[in-house]
Amino acid sequence: MMAAERGAAKNTLLAYTADLDAFDRYAAAEGASAARMDAEGLRGYLASLADQGFSARTAARHLSALRQFHRFLLREGVREDDPSGELDSPRLPKTLPKYLSETEVDALLAGAGALKQAPVAIAALEILYATGMRVSEVLSLRARALSGDGMVLMIRGKGGKDRMVPLSDAARDAALALLATRDKPGIWLFPGRDARKAMTRQGFALVLKQAALAGGLDPARVSPHVLRHSFASHMLARGADLRSLQMLLGHADIATTQIYTHVLAERLQKLVAAHHPLARGG
Repeated sequence: MMAAERGAAKNTLLAYTADLDAFDRYAAAEGASAARMDAEGLRGYLASLADQGFSARTAARHLSALRQFHRFLLREGVREDDPSGELDSPRLPKTLPKYLSETEVDALLAGAGALKQAPVAIAALEILYATGMRVSEVLSLRARALSGDGMVLMIRGKGGKDRMVPLSDAARDAALALLATRDKPGIWLFPGRDARKAMTRQGFALVLKQAALAGGLDPARVSPHVLRHSFASHMLARGADLRSLQMLLGHADIATTQIYTHVLAERLQKLVAAHHPLARGG
């Protein structure tokens, strides 16, 4: 159902498989069926995760898998109730997304320009930072994605949903410069060692690490998702609204986009400090 009806990504399917396998093993050890456990049994399973030292965030992910599983059983008539509906979600610690400053992004791009594989590194980083795309979306781009005027990219995101994102002049020029380095066109904008296949996440992670080192940044602070957070944070800081940002990031629910409201709060504080008559100290 997750694959056929929801078009879930490969990594999502792997995560659900692992979580439900763990639940199935727990149920078997308790002498029960995974499809027949009651709410008390589910609470016992979540408690066992805490006993094993798993974080609240991991427990919440397992609970999400259990809820989807039991909704499926209910819809298919395997069960007449949904015991997962009686469970409370674990309290998650509030963590702000990690992102780079605009100066640090400039340093990262400068570092990319110093690499042997500069055309690849610059094009990938420019596109990531200009669009806020997920790394899986960037690496799955085909060379023909830049056909026409190259002003926008059509992206297939999570759940097989398509969205359009505008491409900056710098990102478009970097991508075209990358294509110009090739003797013959290939399928992928960012091919791997085997040109018939796209670059892997591991291959891109190495390029990103080298660019960070060359730019004088700590590689531990730099990742594709940090660049996605940087895009979102910088857009809001410069006046973008949450709804537009939701569309650009491909979030199904604006609640997901609201993790960036810390940037809005900072902007509003600066706005009040700069323009409110009583904020000027008298």
